[in-house]
Amino acid sequence: MTQTNGSQTNGRRPAKHHGLSAKTLRRLERASGRLASASVAAMEQRLPWFGRLPAEQRASILLITQTGAAGFVDWLRDSQEALKLTTDAFRGAPEDLSRWISLRQAVGLVRLAIEVFEEQLPEFAATKAEDAALTEGILRYGREIAFATANSYAAAAEARGAWDARLEALVVDGIVRGDAEEAVLSRAAALGWEPSAMATVLAGRPPSDDPPSVVFEVRRLAARLGRPVLLSVQGSRLIVVAGGPTDGDAKQKEVLGKLAGAFGEGPVVAGPTVDSLAEAHRSAAEALSGLRAVVGWPGAPRPVRSSDLLPERALSGDAEAERLLIEEIAQPLEAAGPTMLQTVDEYLESGGVLETCAKKLFVHPNTVRYRLRRAAELTGRNATEPRDALVLRVALTVGRLARARGLW
Repeated sequence: MTQTNGSQTNGRRPAKHHGLSAKTLRRLERASGRLASASVAAMEQRLPWFGRLPAEQRASILLITQTGAAGFVDWLRDSQEALKLTTDAFRGAPEDLSRWISLRQAVGLVRLAIEVFEEQLPEFAATKAEDAALTEGILRYGREIAFATANSYAAAAEARGAWDARLEALVVDGIVRGDAEEAVLSRAAALGWEPSAMATVLAGRPPSDDPPSVVFEVRRLAARLGRPVLLSVQGSRLIVVAGGPTDGDAKQKEVLGKLAGAFGEGPVVAGPTVDSLAEAHRSAAEALSGLRAVVGWPGAPRPVRSSDLLPERALSGDAEAERLLIEEIAQPLEAAGPTMLQTVDEYLESGGVLETCAKKLFVHPNTVRYRLRRAAELTGRNATEPRDALVLRVALTVGRLARARGLW
């Protein structure tokens, strides 16, 4: 026959009441709403930022506090269910709170509510033992609530981080594909990007097959440089959109070189720096075109500008590169007159030998030097430099072919 008494029924362990009488627990339960209201009143008095919250948000905090106060009584009845009860009590906290207030502010609310409870709980104690039990109970319960709040904010932060990563990938993909300007800008604004900021797109290989580690490394470098970035790992390529100027002083010019350190082995190509994110698709198109063509220049620097890969891009069939070669080199030389164009042609044909070129043109070598300097001023390319000589030769060839096809 199973023995039963006031502390044991059907062989089950009795619920733990922390040494509190049933009468005290009932009084606490009835007063839970008052305790919650007193806590919120203290928040309004002691926390200046709390009073600036809209009424709807303050009402939500009151509701959460009331739920927590009721949970405290349940926790006192059975502390073995503390973790479950506190988690359930604050289930709505991340959805309601993390949008308005920081984790630091949320912990401040919990601390202040616990202080109010500590001040008012002694009036419910029938004995000194109950007073001590209530004080110990609210401190332990407050600890559980603080951990539950921190866990809730952590979960909310992880969810936001995952959402931001997906949104960022959509923005970068939209830039690469040249999507509608409004869609890209609105998504980028949601990520905190300043739409009017200058932008430069870099393309290369990721340093590893682990996208999170790639993202961390790029962001680490960007933070050290004080530059905003958008990035996406797209299979075997890494696309980074860097904010801010890159063509000014030495410090600005170093930005792309340092960001290139976040890429894996192989070439890194940077498109032109454009005035805003709305034009970033142009920078992306040139960077990716350069990435496909850079194999034609084994000695290319890292990173290399897409504008420095115009010959390779043109040879690989990039119509935009052909257009740039014509507009920036072939047309200015032709507009300067037949003498200028003939001098550049003869100098390239002579293998860069100044005297040979001068003899073919029946002029003094200094005349050739002057004309080449003038050609460099017009095109930005110095025929006496091997790389620039290649660019000039390809540009003139492309120009003649385009004219033959009636395109110029």
